[in-house]
Amino acid sequence: MSIEFVLRLIGMVVMAIAGWQLGLNLAGQVSDPSANEVRYVLILSLSGAALGLLLTPWVTTRPFTWIRKRIRQLPAQQLVAITIGLVVGLIIGSLLAIPLSQLPAPMGEIFPFVSTVLFAWLGISIMVMRANDIITLLGVQRSGRESAQGHRQNERMVLLDTSVIIDGRIDDIAQTGFIQVPIVIPRFVLNEVQHIADSADDMRRIRGRRGLDVLNRLRKNSPVPVRITDMDIEDVAEVDDKLVLLARQLHCPVMTNDYNLNRVAQIQGVQVLNVNELANAVKVIYLPGEQFTVHIIKEGRDPTQGIGYLDDGTMVVVQNAIRYRDQTINVEVTKVIQTVAGRMIFAKPRLGK
Repeated sequence: MSIEFVLRLIGMVVMAIAGWQLGLNLAGQVSDPSANEVRYVLILSLSGAALGLLLTPWVTTRPFTWIRKRIRQLPAQQLVAITIGLVVGLIIGSLLAIPLSQLPAPMGEIFPFVSTVLFAWLGISIMVMRANDIITLLGVQRSGRESAQGHRQNERMVLLDTSVIIDGRIDDIAQTGFIQVPIVIPRFVLNEVQHIADSADDMRRIRGRRGLDVLNRLRKNSPVPVRITDMDIEDVAEVDDKLVLLARQLHCPVMTNDYNLNRVAQIQGVQVLNVNELANAVKVIYLPGEQFTVHIIKEGRDPTQGIGYLDDGTMVVVQNAIRYRDQTINVEVTKVIQTVAGRMIFAKPRLGK
């Protein structure tokens, strides 16, 4: 039995009693109460019971659920700002209410209430608009070493999606110091990783457990804070959609290596940090005519081609090199092309040089 159902029953009983009392009062005001008493009492009692059954959730559980939902969606910094603004506004309004209550009626009765509400609203508005400056001034998020750059970091964060956690490279990227803002993992993303780790499929289970291991290492070793947030977009079912909408609310980028999420986020104006694009950007660039060594490991699409890989995973296609399979040879670059999967290098053998 839900709490809302119990409250509906209580509201129905309370409103039925109120209707019954009102019916008795109305029946007592007519010239012949005996003829109208039953009719008034019955109609108003049933009406009160129906209203109590229908309206009770809208004055009890529904407002509480709405407030709880909005609070979960608010960043912690903004929630602190609202609370401080409300308290300060109520204090100022209460202090002003004392002299205002000395005014002649009805102003002495109306103005204290109006001033309290007005200053509470002003306190919240000012704190929300200047939350970053005020909280930074109070030293909540600032260390003695942080200066102008630190203020920007307090305003920023980066959200991780499921694919980049399972991929595992985020741990190495964070330890290099390239990420200089807090890393935030929404609870719904963490739940998806845990769901993958509990999958009946062996490959999915291995990937999910690797993602959990990556998160544990990240929280221990990352030079920037790593936080789990309970902020959610409750009206949306898909994790990727939740992540994009949450990033729009927080005005922060999403780190991913999911191509579809990348495109959807960019369409909606959300900045994307793509790990695959970062990996391609830092690969060694070879120009036609340059030479290097590569180990030939297999046959290419053309039976005469030999395939090798650089340390960063770049594929090297060497013409007429299948006869050097399982050997390390010197090659000369003839062409470099960029594909969706990454960069490919075409080369030819340069033996004895």
